Amino acid sequence: MILIIVALGLPSSIVLLSSKEPMPNPPLVDDQSIDQDLNEESVITVNVERSETDQVESIPLEQYVISVVASEMPADFELEALKAQALAARTYIVQYMMATGSLESDKTITDTVQHQVYRSEEELKALWGADFNWKYEKISEAVTATAGEILTYNDSPITPAFFSTSNGQTENAQDYWENELPYLISVDSEWDKDSPRFLDQKSIPIHEVEQSLGISINETVSSPRMTYTESDRVQTVELGGQIFTGREIREKLDLRSTDFTIEQKDDHLVFTTKGFGHGVGMSQYGANGMAKEGKDYSDIVLHYYQGVDISTITEAIPTLVAKK
Repeated sequence: MILIIVALGLPSSIVLLSSKEPMPNPPLVDDQSIDQDLNEESVITVNVERSETDQVESIPLEQYVISVVASEMPADFELEALKAQALAARTYIVQYMMATGSLESDKTITDTVQHQVYRSEEELKALWGADFNWKYEKISEAVTATAGEILTYNDSPITPAFFSTSNGQTENAQDYWENELPYLISVDSEWDKDSPRFLDQKSIPIHEVEQSLGISINETVSSPRMTYTESDRVQTVELGGQIFTGREIREKLDLRSTDFTIEQKDDHLVFTTKGFGHGVGMSQYGANGMAKEGKDYSDIVLHYYQGVDISTITEAIPTLVAKK
């Protein structure tokens, strides 16, 4: 049996629902650092630094994926949507395993959105209470059904960005982050309109907007000048005589998405948003909607990640070594 210790410490690029800038495809693995005869008996271990205790726990890969899926997607989602989430979670780990340059690195990952949210079985029991058994069994079934599978593009693990809810379309990677990734392009996601997170309003006192953005608003805000991305999200907006990106406004004012309108009501600005998250990659509510229509997990991931392949870890690692 081959023991491979996976320890990842690079900044997150998925991000789950965060907005870290994605990185290009990870560097190829040093062919001296892995065993090309990796087989089904191999044990891949993820080292997780627990934020509450600062202790490092070594978790078998598939057990880790179960806990990440349980932490990142509602257990009452359709089984095929949970399988799609399992592929995203597993691909994320494998991508950064490759990016360390060695499968035996002693670096760790966090249990937060900086990487992927991870909760132990004990934490999930406390969170779910009487629902623990059925929820854990369902998620375990989804992970087991996809065990060892990852998403690749040109034989390399992808950056499997995902988020909660779109505005009806996903976003091009380059329209939110600086990097263009050919598999993270805008696609339709009409299922999101049924998400409870599709619409939101946030009213912010003007003085707080001024403080957050470092501007002075001396005139009534009425139809501010905006430009838009391909997916109808705000690319730029002019406020207080300055130009901001939609991403800057979202992050500085803690809005749900970059699809927003602005209306002034008395001494407040009201931001009406569509969607929840950065909008790049797989929409979780979209995935659930596709599953409800009878689509399987491969249909889901191949829709949201254009041009990718579903590979196995044992296939991908020798391929990457051979390419080097």
